Amino acid sequence: MDQLIAGYRRFVKEVYPGQAAHFQSLRANQKPHTLFITCSDSRVDPLTITQSEPGDLFICRVVGNLVPAHGAVAGGVTSAIEYAVRVLGVKNVIVCGHSDCGAMRAFAHPEKLASLPAVESWLEHASTAIALTKQLHWQLPEEEFVVRLIQENVVSQLQHLRTHPSVAIGLRDGSLSIGGWYYQIADGLVTRYDEDRSKFTPLDEGFDDAPGAKGATLYRSSLKKASKKASKKSGRTKSTAAVSK
Repeated sequence: MDQLIAGYRRFVKEVYPGQAAHFQSLRANQKPHTLFITCSDSRVDPLTITQSEPGDLFICRVVGNLVPAHGAVAGGVTSAIEYAVRVLGVKNVIVCGHSDCGAMRAFAHPEKLASLPAVESWLEHASTAIALTKQLHWQLPEEEFVVRLIQENVVSQLQHLRTHPSVAIGLRDGSLSIGGWYYQIADGLVTRYDEDRSKFTPLDEGFDDAPGAKGATLYRSSLKKASKKASKKSGRTKSTAAVSK
């Protein structure tokens, strides 16, 4: 608690004075341009990743960055989507997964969920992603399998997102765009799901000053490192096929 209070005191004395006008402009209303749905993981900070200011993002954080299909659960995520799109008029909705996601890693060790019934029930919203990953990537070492699962989950949650009426209407009339991101904690690289190519590509690909090939190289390198690490630990012949048992 002392750490939080100390941080607050720094905010009041050092941060707020320099941004007072901005904070005062937010006192009566908010007009965020993006609904950012991401994991509750403490290592993922949307404002830092996107270098946004207070008031820019309407953030919804939930374990596994899961988006229940419309009608499945009338809970916080559903209400956040409805409010952000219909009331706040956001122009974008981002579903952002991340590396080393504990929720997704739990699927590789389901025994760890035995004492977490609420978490286990919530993760049912990722059932499509786990089924697809087992079918398509069962032969991969555990670390790389988890990476693929995290990405498949992002794609699956985008499909769920489209079932929400407010999103469906926004997509149809062109007032809303949606996107799926994958954030790598260790190197800060973000990739996005390219629906036309059915794969994740560097987020800023196509920008004049984008890393371009460098970003793609870093991404491929991270997958190779994850694969090598897993191979050293358990051997190439040992796969995550056991996960499906």
